[in-house]
Amino acid sequence: MSEYLADQTFEKADFTLNTLNKGEYENCKFIYCDFSNSDLSGIRFLDCEFISCNLSMVTLTKTSFSDVNFKDCKMLGLRFENCNEFGLTLSFDSCKLDHSSFYKLKLKKTIFKNNQLHEVDFTECDLSSSTFDYCDFLNATFDRTNLEKADFRTATHYRIDPDKNSIRKAKFSQPGLAGLLAKYDILISQ
Repeated sequence: MSEYLADQTFEKADFTLNTLNKGEYENCKFIYCDFSNSDLSGIRFLDCEFISCNLSMVTLTKTSFSDVNFKDCKMLGLRFENCNEFGLTLSFDSCKLDHSSFYKLKLKKTIFKNNQLHEVDFTECDLSSSTFDYCDFLNATFDRTNLEKADFRTATHYRIDPDKNSIRKAKFSQPGLAGLLAKYDILISQ
């Protein structure tokens, strides 16, 4: 039997010991909670906030995230492509998302702010009109990714091949242009 919980706050809960009950969570806050290596499959989160939580290696099969905000969270190795894509809307602020995957997801207008995205896979993802404020993309993969109208002006360490990705009307800063020309193995001085 699944639960419906609304307007609840979960603080310092350890969901590695007692898993989060299956069901729907609306307008809930999860603060300093540990979900690492747990299974959130099939759970629906609507208008929820995760603040300073550890969600590393969480299983996300058919998990629904609709208008969900993550702030100061550790989110290593997540497979977001396993989520329920219907209504999928996320935002990330000051999170560590290393080794996560957004393969083939439609994430138009997503806000990424102050995130570490080392070795994250964005292959065939639609990130059009998304914002990447002060994000670090060290060794992230962009392959057949839609980045049209995306804003990379304050992002660092990205390597994006303009021949393999859609970057029409995307915004880049002058120092970031090296990340667009990396495949040519040329030296750019400042």
